[in-house]
Order: sequence, then C-alpha cells, then structure tokens
Amino acid sequence: MKTTVRTSPSFVSHSFTVTALTCAASVHLVHAADFEIRDAVEFDKIVAPNAKLERLATDMRFTEGPVWLAADGGYLVFSDIPADELKKWSPKEGLSTFRKPSRNANGNTVDPQGRLITCEHSGRRVSILEKDGSLRTLADQGDGKRFNSPNDAVVKSDGTIWFTDPPYGLPRDAVKEQDGNYVFRFDPKTQKAARVADGFDMPNGLCFSPDEKMLYVADSGKPRHLRVFDVQPDGTLKDGKVFCEIDRGVPDGIRCDAQGRIYSSAGDGVHIFGPDGKLIGKILVPESAANLCFGGADGKTLFITARTSLYAIPLRVEGAK
Repeated sequence: MKTTVRTSPSFVSHSFTVTALTCAASVHLVHAADFEIRDAVEFDKIVAPNAKLERLATDMRFTEGPVWLAADGGYLVFSDIPADELKKWSPKEGLSTFRKPSRNANGNTVDPQGRLITCEHSGRRVSILEKDGSLRTLADQGDGKRFNSPNDAVVKSDGTIWFTDPPYGLPRDAVKEQDGNYVFRFDPKTQKAARVADGFDMPNGLCFSPDEKMLYVADSGKPRHLRVFDVQPDGTLKDGKVFCEIDRGVPDGIRCDAQGRIYSSAGDGVHIFGPDGKLIGKILVPESAANLCFGGADGKTLFITARTSLYAIPLRVEGAK
C-alpha cells in the first residue's frame, strides 16, 4: 500500500484554528511531518490539508484520559496519573488543576446527565462526580472481588458504564483479587458490575460504534490489537474478533467518529482506521500518544494526551455521540 507524508509549513506564530477556541495560554505549532497517509481520498475527508497539530500545554508527567465537558462554555478534563491530579484546560483560562488528589485517575468519561465518571488506579474504583460537587463510588468490585485498577470507561446511551480493568495501576502493596483482566459493565439500576469480556492480556481503551451495536476494545499487552464485539440487547457481548493491529507502540485510548471510523493512540501518534479495519492514515505526534477524545464547540477538535503534553488538531468530522 502506498504511503504518503503530508508535512506542515515551517514554524510560524499561529492562532489556534479550532472553532471558538482562543486560548489565553501559549500555543505552539508542531513543526514535523504531521501526517502519514495510506488512503488520500479518505484521509482528506477527516483532516483538512491546512490542519495543524498544536501543543496546548506541557511539562506534565504522564497524561491520560481526556474528556470534553460542555458546562461553563466547554472545557477539557484529563489525568496526570503519577502527579495524582486531574487537570483542566479551557480556551479562555488555559491549564489549571481540576482535582487533586485524584487517586491516580486514568480514564474519564461523562454520563447522559453530564456527570464526570473517572477510573481511579489507586482507588481501585470507578467514581462519579455529582452536580453538587460530591464524589462517590460507583463500583469497586466485580463478582465479589475488588477490581485491579480500572483503566478506561465509556458510557452507553442507556446509562450503563463499560470499563476495562488491567493491573497497570494496582498499588504495590495491594493483592490482585481478580483472576484475570476483564471488561466490566456497570448497571446503575442494579448497582452491580458484571464481567462482559475476557481473553485479554491488558484490556485498555474502549468505545462504541455510533449505533452502539459494536464495542471496540484495545489490548495494550502482547497482542497490540483492537477487538470488536457485537453488543446484544441484554447487555452481553458476542463474536469478539480482531479488528486491527497497531504497528508502532501499543493501542491505548480509542474513539469512534460519527461515520464509524476508529481512532487509536499509538507509539507514533494517532492511527485512523475505516469501519473495515483498514488503516487510513496517521496523525503523527512528537510524543507517544496515550489517549484522545473529540471536543470543542463543534465537536470537531481531536484532543490528544501524549506523555508530558496535551495536543489538539481540528478535524472535518465529529466524534460519535
């Protein structure tokens, strides 16, 4: 397959091009070969020729779990895991602290009511931030056993919360109670978390297709691939199969756009796959990407957490709702 590389122009001062995002903090255009393209026609539907990757903030320790919240004009919340902190970035105020300590928070998402859902490593739980500012536990055990260290989560339109539980963040003095590394589904009606998928080395990022008929799960362990499952009406999964493989680094956070394309973080940036599993192209990032999300005023900004920094790039497509 032919590969082409689209490069940015030389470094210049540049106002951030995302709709309604005029950041008070410093923003830096990344000067590099920004894109590796496998299918030029499809890639052009996603990324405009003049789109530029920009660094919004840096000097953090290990960034993860970005999620866009619509409240107060819109802002991004993401994790700095070893710093034990949830960070906040907004177009007007730039970078600030959202919550500290965070119990080494990793993945974040929002429920249908706009409440923040967080996977806590050292807390070994999935928590929810209520509208009144109170923080409480949603789930901290499955099958009567404490979780390893919940990693990433996604919320289905029916309010159920699906999350992965590898032992990456298991405290050193803690005992691993789960006999494997699984995907769980938490039902707020029953207040129970049930195992829905196994057979993973290290299950990590996950996302639904736009119609929620499929669930994609990244395995950042030895397989370095994404699996896809058919979601059943009763909340179970079936027919799990390999969707695609990552050729640089490992897959971590993943997202789906409104047309069903899959975006996966990887060692060299963000890999974009068609619904058929074929690689469309890559958004290259100077640091290894750990996670990503859609956000911004029009839902067409891709935010990328990559090691010590937060990046963003405007796209032509929205994320799946």
